[in-house]
Amino acid sequence: MNIHSWNVNGLRAIMGKGFLDYIEEYNPDILCIQETKLQEGNLTEETRNIKDYYSYFSHAEKKGYSGVATYTKIKPISVKQGIGIEEFDNEGRILITEFETFTLLNIYFPNGQKDEERLNYKLKFYDAILDYCNSEVDKGKKLLICGDYNTAHKEIDIKNAKANEKTSGFLPIERAWIDKFIENGYTDVFRSLHKEEIKYSWWSYRFKARERNTGWRIDYHFVSNNMMDNVEGADILNEVYGSDHCPIRVKLSF
Repeated sequence: MNIHSWNVNGLRAIMGKGFLDYIEEYNPDILCIQETKLQEGNLTEETRNIKDYYSYFSHAEKKGYSGVATYTKIKPISVKQGIGIEEFDNEGRILITEFETFTLLNIYFPNGQKDEERLNYKLKFYDAILDYCNSEVDKGKKLLICGDYNTAHKEIDIKNAKANEKTSGFLPIERAWIDKFIENGYTDVFRSLHKEEIKYSWWSYRFKARERNTGWRIDYHFVSNNMMDNVEGADILNEVYGSDHCPIRVKLSF
């Protein structure tokens, strides 16, 4: 089973940039999309109905902002928008699909760059996700938590580490949360399989960053440790364009 995750920076926009060709070529079993920037009222036939896929959406109350979508060939047992905390759920950042063998969390984590208030919101969001995940694992669930985490974890995950030490997305307090996530029993799948490989998943639109590969790895597949035996591979699809992010992929077997 191949599960992809991609921050598309606008679902309607990427439809005109080879999105359906990408799906046809890579044929993911499940595709998690972040930053759809859509509301229910402006979902088009094209975005709602992709051949062979069930589609599920969580939208932000604010127009043209945030939003996640999950396209899956396997019909889920249940679908949940959010984790029951209004201040997070009304930004359309979380979509949870439960399958027979595991539960998938498709998450667009907040960006903390705007100001201190948003940084605090981001850190509260992180802790709420960790609490939710721990409660599900305590019930015996296997979890795959994928999406745009908006934080590069280690120096290997960012091109210019020193220059960004005081930038949200690479602040010590943000990176420490990923340490805490791992300490609580979750694994960064790509890094566990590719310990020394330098690959990025996001590049600024400025300064020819992608051309120069001046990037950040901020998109992840994490699994609860009770699911690592089901992991067969992981990759970052740098060759796929259309957004300031590229897709990431994990291969599972059950």
